[in-house]
Amino acid sequence: MRQRSFIILLVCAFLLLPAFIGSGLYAELLIPMDRSQTNHLKAYGVAFSALQEQLVVKWLLNYRGGSFLMPLAPEIIAICNIRGVRYESISSAQVANILEEIQEANMEAITLEKEPKIAVYIPPNTLPWDDAVSLALEYAEIAYDRVWDDEVLSGKLPDYDWLHLHHEDFTGQYGKFYGSYRNSAWYQEDVRVNEAMAARHGYPKVWQLKHDVAERIRDFVVSGGFLFAMCGATDTIDIALAARGVDVVDALIDGDGIDPQYTQKLNFEHTFAFENFSLITNPFIYEFSDIDASDYSKLRGAEGDYFQLFDFSAKYDPVPTMLTQNHTHIINGFMGQTTSFFRDKVKKSVIILADVPGQNDVKYIHGNLGKGTFTFYGGHDPEDYQHLIGDPETVLDLHKSSPGYRLILNNVLFPAAEKKKLKT
Repeated sequence: MRQRSFIILLVCAFLLLPAFIGSGLYAELLIPMDRSQTNHLKAYGVAFSALQEQLVVKWLLNYRGGSFLMPLAPEIIAICNIRGVRYESISSAQVANILEEIQEANMEAITLEKEPKIAVYIPPNTLPWDDAVSLALEYAEIAYDRVWDDEVLSGKLPDYDWLHLHHEDFTGQYGKFYGSYRNSAWYQEDVRVNEAMAARHGYPKVWQLKHDVAERIRDFVVSGGFLFAMCGATDTIDIALAARGVDVVDALIDGDGIDPQYTQKLNFEHTFAFENFSLITNPFIYEFSDIDASDYSKLRGAEGDYFQLFDFSAKYDPVPTMLTQNHTHIINGFMGQTTSFFRDKVKKSVIILADVPGQNDVKYIHGNLGKGTFTFYGGHDPEDYQHLIGDPETVLDLHKSSPGYRLILNNVLFPAAEKKKLKT
């Protein structure tokens, strides 16, 4: 009965909409992103769908949590109703008032031009923990392609606007899980799959393959691509870039010894975000370097490990403003193999978007490289404080307004912005 009533209401809305539009009563559709929104995460998917329909979407930075304004189209109203996204039909006078308010305050209206083509770097073998970005994309109903080493090495990355890396280990050490999980079936399968991939492309060692993959990803960014990384991918890709062609993998993992001169051979000028770091090469220590500020001896819980978003000028710094849009500036913390980054390891040219108050670590950073950008977000899953191997995946329908997941989806829409606004 409830389903039948909903269908009747939806049909009525379609029948009445032309009259509303014709009378000039309503002009555009506003999707508020403040605390009044019923499903923040799916709202991003609605904006993405509007772009797919070639509708003009404006991202109203700092206005009611970073709201979206678009034409009052029946198909978008239907999507909002089906997905449980709150919207407001507003008049031309209301639109004018909103734009006037934006003009006079620390706000900005950014035009989103076209939906970005999205790729997520995921190994073909499913690992026993989930990828927060894939979860967010699927929940928001935003289309993406899976890519891995074959696609990267065959030159497919330029086909995409945006690339995500999560917990992939670009140092070729299989996530530094040797000490605890070397006898586990999933770990042995991961080794087998990676070794087979390296052999297929003519690499004697997995780390050599991963170093070249990291270099191709860097080229993608330099050429204008948008890179978003979380968890272990954030520091391992910079380690791979700094140690390009140098063996920093222990014999227990790759069968031969570490280059004794590796420290002197690290090239920090070639990295994205980090510099002056030291590697941790012991295979029994679950850590890659001293970039990561994870401290598993002091687990304070999500609220105790909160982090804080910085404020930026929407008119003069639209890019960091886009990346930090939210309905709150205080966000519950969450752990990961790489949880956050020590401030003194972050390059001075990198913008800090969020840090941990009173601590020496930062959580969320952004920078430019060539024609493109990179954004690194520490931690594994914004709604699972300490996500362990074997834990069930996060059900995002229980976290519809997750501010931590909103930061992920800000990055997904960021490449759709009008190109002249992306220059920082």
